[in-house]
Parts: sequence; structure tokens; C-alpha cells
Amino acid sequence: MSLLSVVLFFWQQSFSLFFLPLYLLHEATHLIRTYFVLLDTTSVLGELGWKTYPINGWDAITEMDEHNRPIHTFQVCNVMEPNQNNWLRSNWISRQAAQKIYVELRFTLRDCNSIPWVSGTCKETFNLFYHETDETHGVKFKPAQYTKIDTIAADESFTQMDLGDRILKLNTEVREVGPMTKKGFYLAFQDIGACIALVSVRVYYKKCPFTLRNLASFPDTVPRVDSSSLVEVRGACIDHAEERDTPKLFCGADGDWLVPLGRCVCSVGYEEIDGSCVGFCFRSLYD
Repeated sequence: MSLLSVVLFFWQQSFSLFFLPLYLLHEATHLIRTYFVLLDTTSVLGELGWKTYPINGWDAITEMDEHNRPIHTFQVCNVMEPNQNNWLRSNWISRQAAQKIYVELRFTLRDCNSIPWVSGTCKETFNLFYHETDETHGVKFKPAQYTKIDTIAADESFTQMDLGDRILKLNTEVREVGPMTKKGFYLAFQDIGACIALVSVRVYYKKCPFTLRNLASFPDTVPRVDSSSLVEVRGACIDHAEERDTPKLFCGADGDWLVPLGRCVCSVGYEEIDGSCVGFCFRSLYD
């Protein structure tokens, strides 16, 4: 068995060691009200159908978690050969209402110093790209059309000793992209000679969620791309309420409602109880 085969063998055997924390990822999306998720590979039940260029570059691996749900990962570890240029491309992702998107990557990366005889060929970074387009299908992959988002490095890489101790270090990196102007986009990942397992990809945008404040309702609102600029939103008085001062909230870049101004008051014959305007004849129902 070649050294590369040995490296890959230990790499593949190690996957079950770091899948356990990923079970929590299936629930995380639903806990963050200000995020609207466009893609979460941990919640895709069928095949992802992502493309690899060349075919023998990135490998797709699907494992089942404790709830019998698939976990899709991609790995590459061609560290023995120079001049690697392996691409992984997502399917087309609709941007929906997003003006700025966030790409969250979870991955492990092998420490090159822990792999013998790979000096000069092994890398410890990979590159993240995107391509905006209105076309949802049939788009040929042309790397020159893709815009680089960033070079991704691991805060923690793992070694052969970590494998022996059944320890793998999961990294999380988030990058933001915007403004987005097309109907959708592709993501692409370029390997240049690293030993990587891409464990999950989540793409989302932030919004200020529907809320009730001062007897007024405010709709879902997408923040501006400029993080220093607030979106002014005028509220609508709830049933049986009317404006005293124009109710306003401001939507911040992180999806938080800020600076409440004005308010509505209950109309004549109604009084405020628990955020609603209740007629006097129904008051006994709340007593």
C-alpha cells in the first residue's frame, strides 16, 4: 500500500469521529430567527449533485447520522502530487430576497508537517469562489467566470497523533458576499493541494423578522448591503388601534430591530391588554 493510500485510509477512517457534533447542525437553522437559510447541506435528504472538475479530484461521501439522515461531505487529499487544481461546484442557489449572503463552511484540514515526504506539494488552504447568474440550469463550468471570495485557512489543523488519539478539529469560517444582483449564484471550492474534508456548507442572509411593537406590526425586512446604513420601516397599527405618532423601527445589518419611534393607541371603546386592543365588553375574558 502506497503512502498516499495509507494517508487516505486514516482520513476515511476518521470521518466517524467528527460526525457526532454535526447532529446538532440539523437543529441550528431553526433557532436563529433573523437568518433565512438558502442552502444547508446538513438538511438535504437526497443527493447534492454537486460537480467536480476533474472527476478524480474531490470525492463525495455520504454518511448517515444517528437519526438516519444523510450527512454529505466532500474530501480531497492529493498532497503527493504538485500543481493541484481541483474544483467542486455547488448547484445553482436562488438568492431570493438577499442583497448580501453569508457562506458558513465547516471543515477539517490536515497539518502538512504531519505527512511525510510532501514538502512543497502539500498546502493548508483552499479557495472559495462564487458566480452570479440568472440561468438556473445548463451553465457550463468556466473557472475564469468565478469571483474569488477568499482564501480559507484552518484555525486548527489535525495531525497523525490526533488521529491516534481519535481527535479531529472542526473549523468554522464565515464569509459575506454582496451586493447580489442576479437571481442566483453558484459556489465553487478550489483545492490546490490540501488534505481537506468539507463537512458542511450553509448559505443564508439576514433579515429583521416580522414583529409587533407599540401596537404596530412591522413586516420582514432585509437589511441594506451597507452595514452602517439602517432601513426605516413604518409600522401598521393593529386592529382597533390608531396612530398617535407614526410608528417606526429601523432594521440593522445583523437583522435586529433598532430605535423604536412613535406608537399606536387603542381606539375609543378599547383598551390595551397583552399587546392587543380589547373592547370593554370583552374585558371580563381577560380578568
